[in-house]
Amino acid sequence: MKKLMTMARQFRDDENGAAMVEYSILIGIIAAASILIIVGIGLWVTGRFTALCTGLNAGPGSCAVNGTGS
Repeated sequence: MKKLMTMARQFRDDENGAAMVEYSILIGIIAAASILIIVGIGLWVTGRFTALCTGLNAGPGSCAVNGTGS
C-alpha cells in the first residue's frame, strides 16, 4: 500500500505530461491561426485579381476565366 501511495504522489507531482499537453494546445492554436490567415490572404488576393480583371474588361480583350482566355 505504501508503494502505491508513493507512486500516486510521484504521478501527482510530475508536471512533464501537463507541460507537453499545454505545448500541444499552443501548437494547435498557432496552426489554426496560421491557416485562417492564409485563407484570408487568399480571399483578399482573389478579390484584388477579380477587381483587376473587371477593370481590364472595360478595354479590348478579356481576362482568363477558368484557365481559358482570349
